[in-house]
Amino acid sequence: MLKRLLTTGVAAFGILCLPLTANAQKFGLAMSEQDAFLSLVQSGVVEAAKASGVSLVVEDAKGRKAAQLDQIRAMAAQRLDAIIVVPVDTEATRAITLVASEAKIPLVYVNRKPVDFDQWPAGVALVASDEKVSGTVQSEEVCRLLNGRGQIVVLMGPLSNEAARTRTQDIEDVLARPACSGIRILDKRLGGWDRGRAFNIVLNLIASGANTGRRFDAVVANNDEMALGAIDALKAANAWSPGFVVAGIDATPQALSSMKLGDLKVTVRQNATGQGAGAVQTALKMIRKQPVARFVDVPFELVTPSNLNKFLPNN
Repeated sequence: MLKRLLTTGVAAFGILCLPLTANAQKFGLAMSEQDAFLSLVQSGVVEAAKASGVSLVVEDAKGRKAAQLDQIRAMAAQRLDAIIVVPVDTEATRAITLVASEAKIPLVYVNRKPVDFDQWPAGVALVASDEKVSGTVQSEEVCRLLNGRGQIVVLMGPLSNEAARTRTQDIEDVLARPACSGIRILDKRLGGWDRGRAFNIVLNLIASGANTGRRFDAVVANNDEMALGAIDALKAANAWSPGFVVAGIDATPQALSSMKLGDLKVTVRQNATGQGAGAVQTALKMIRKQPVARFVDVPFELVTPSNLNKFLPNN
């Protein structure tokens, strides 16, 4: 028995890392990749699983769609009790849904809404936050800070991701309102959720603006990492001022620290650990044949310097 466990590799290690009981459930967690936000989602899953006596097999696709599908197939072959997935590509989830459905294994997507949401069979659910809220409250606060006038740069996540597309559309919808119609989008760029890419984009925009006169008053980013990259670039180019408006989404610990320093002006809390914990609880309900909503909403919350203390770790 010991020999068999020692030769089953990483999956067995993941299972042994968490406490087992006589009737322990075994879940698979398929992560798309690791970043500041998704590490919090994973922590939420791990802690909730531990508290519920659930063992985990954890895989990281490192941003590769094909690798994630292979990992899901392996989890289905192991006959795990449920599979939790942060999808690499929300437009490529039909195959994942089919694998879990054919294996009759409860499937819970977390954080990212798959394109096949409306076609799901029974036994599939989503635990996430309503993206129509995130970009909307973010943009409303930016509009307020700019008094409805100015030019902004929008930094977008990957367009294969439903959250990035929706958050960008939210910005455009808010700017179409009469109170915000004096704000113009000077440029939209793909930052891919990445701080370094955002840094380079904003640095280049500052340099080109110095030559063309195309200056901007705010940066509105689809996530906090890109917002922080924009702040880094503004400071590196000596274009930063305490009143400059940079907005993000997620309320990561780094973003909250930046706001405490007076840099980041707007973010929107997406409860990463709450989503992870919710995914575990939803999977357990599905196993127990309890009623489960197709979409389990973990609400967004606007974070500004005026209510920051509510969200800091010590509070």
